[in-house]
Amino acid sequence: MNRIEFWFEFASTYSYPAGLRITGAAKAAGVAIAWRPFLLGPIFKARGWEDSPFNLFPDKGRYMWRDLERICEGQGLPLRRPSRFPRNGLLPARIACRYDGEDWLPEFVHQVYRANFAEDREISDPAVIGTILQAVGAPTGALAAAEAPEAKAKLRLQTERAQALGIFGAPSFVVGDELFWGNDRLEAALEWAQR
Repeated sequence: MNRIEFWFEFASTYSYPAGLRITGAAKAAGVAIAWRPFLLGPIFKARGWEDSPFNLFPDKGRYMWRDLERICEGQGLPLRRPSRFPRNGLLPARIACRYDGEDWLPEFVHQVYRANFAEDREISDPAVIGTILQAVGAPTGALAAAEAPEAKAKLRLQTERAQALGIFGAPSFVVGDELFWGNDRLEAALEWAQR
């Protein structure tokens, strides 16, 4: 089966609709998904940015929030603008890295995105993430595993790999040597993967 790598950041606005639709879209296309959480912070810092470009450039930020409203309305997704943006997605990203390939991982990703962008919950809070882990059937100890040196190292290496691949934003999709950036490029990436 052909494969697409889904590079996502839990604080990323456009990763929210992409993350909730990729499972169905990839299944319909007959393409397997490799879930690749990473952190945008180090990538932005390498460019001299200390914050999201949507905060640094107010016009871009205003456009993005309105655009996201339209996208979510079109997909039937609830959207509640987070009271803090961007939120720290380090904890769920470490868990998603540590448990890559587990059956419950896609639903974990979906629920973390819903918590952040539909329910305005703090995704850096271990209580919030612990509740999600329990709901998706993750193993006992999954929350504690996020603090293990292996989980920290795996996320750091994955973020470095994202940089090496030339990823500069999320969501991004990688098929072989081809990079596709943005929620609106998911279908193009899936078509490429079908070749």
